[in-house]
Amino acid sequence: RRSPGRWPRTVSPSPRNADGAPDPAMVLSLEAVRALAPPERYFALAGLCAAGMLATALGFQYLGGLAPCELCHWQRVPYAAVVVLAAAGLLLRRRLSPRATTAFAAGCAALFFADAAIAGFHVGVEQGWWAGTSSCAAADAPADDLDALRDAVFAAPAVFCDAVAWSFAGLSMAAWNGLAALALGGASAAVVAGRLR
Repeated sequence: RRSPGRWPRTVSPSPRNADGAPDPAMVLSLEAVRALAPPERYFALAGLCAAGMLATALGFQYLGGLAPCELCHWQRVPYAAVVVLAAAGLLLRRRLSPRATTAFAAGCAALFFADAAIAGFHVGVEQGWWAGTSSCAAADAPADDLDALRDAVFAAPAVFCDAVAWSFAGLSMAAWNGLAALALGGASAAVVAGRLR
């Protein structure tokens, strides 16, 4: 009988290369996945990583003076959801069935990937590949209508989504966030897949 709060038990053959010998690279990657295997360790790390990304964004905003745009706010939502989901998984780990524990971890992975997708969309807006949402840009108004022009000015967002406020090594903050979220999602998916195989 499986104990609650554990992953489903899986038996997988040892990874081997074309010569039939154990593949060191695959063994190393599987060991990295197994290191995150205990649910309490995975949920703690996932929650801490998500909280760290939120703290970084808030630090840039309140300490660095970089006001976020609408899409920046959207990218914080999945991280906040991961913090809640990981905390729930951590607190309820002894009551959850193995399948429920895996579902919680899969939910974290999906949220990380969703954040990466939003960040990718934001990068496309910054690069001019496609238009942003209606809340990302100022509304058009007839040039001869002063009231409409005034309303458009007051309704315009404080920060436009296509403006790159900060960059490092040629990549914007949205791009770096997308890479981080993609890595976190990949690591989470690897943990889940490694337990389900």
